[in-house]
Amino acid sequence: MKAAVFLAQDSLQLDDVPKPAPRPGEVVVRLQAAALNHRDLWIRSGQYAGLKFPVIPGSDGAGVVSEIGAGVDPSWIEREVIINPALDWGHHQNAQEPKFNILGMPRDGTLAEYVAIPASQLAPKPAHLSWEEAAALPLAGLTAYRAVFVRARLHAHEKVLITGIGAGTALFALQYAIAIGAVPFVTSSSQQKLDKAHQLGARHGSLYSLSGWSKEFGDQFGPFDVIIDSAGGTGFDDLMDLAASGGRIVTFGATRGNPHELPMRKIFWKQLSLLGTTMGSPADFAAMTELVTSRGLHPVVSAIYPLAQVASAFELMERGGQFGKIVISL
Repeated sequence: MKAAVFLAQDSLQLDDVPKPAPRPGEVVVRLQAAALNHRDLWIRSGQYAGLKFPVIPGSDGAGVVSEIGAGVDPSWIEREVIINPALDWGHHQNAQEPKFNILGMPRDGTLAEYVAIPASQLAPKPAHLSWEEAAALPLAGLTAYRAVFVRARLHAHEKVLITGIGAGTALFALQYAIAIGAVPFVTSSSQQKLDKAHQLGARHGSLYSLSGWSKEFGDQFGPFDVIIDSAGGTGFDDLMDLAASGGRIVTFGATRGNPHELPMRKIFWKQLSLLGTTMGSPADFAAMTELVTSRGLHPVVSAIYPLAQVASAFELMERGGQFGKIVISL
């Protein structure tokens, strides 16, 4: 079968590799579409823990079950499915256990014509989604669901600030907030992305690249009951200023590194909750797919590339030119 393979750090190649066979409890999915995540970039550049080469990257995928292993219900055969990439979460809802890992490294992932996966990681493909939309859903949709609902516990009419709009997870957070009647605001370094977010339903947005943006934005639209962030860095102090008293700040990344300092006075005086999150549990994945289905939500797809042009898809993500998910058609 054809697959995109990381042969080593900074080495991506389209290659012919053996088609996987299902082990007991597993299925093989004939993939129709897959999607990229920033995780794939970090693995390629060597900025990820537990690196293993060669490996087929890719955490997101949707397709049709073509084979089953021993002990798997035969009714899965030929069913249209999406894949939950959060493997070995564990037995507790509050946090993942040490064996937790994500499809696409160390286990071979979805940037291939076929993938083997435990049957427990399958969910029926939401019928209203195209293959490309379905493939865009799993990792970012799950991460956003847990951040917005499980950790932040966002409610209708609350004001939520979502940073870095344009990335897949941030856009899902925006769509979820709108779906439940919350009042969403966004930030970006691109006016074009702010304009697109406004078209999707964001009330207002700000360019975080402007000097003093947080003071003016907070005076006009704040404070915010919930803030969803994946950047961290020196701008994290601004977020604590923008948070309402008793507010919740949820972080699922640190693309701008660690804050230089953590002003404890702001945290205790404003009674802030700083909440970490990553991916989500099987229960979160089930609830996420139910929400997407019941509300008829459509993931935002920025671009679609054939597998033969996977290098171009990586280049688009590397320069941050996408608004939504980058999908690979298989």
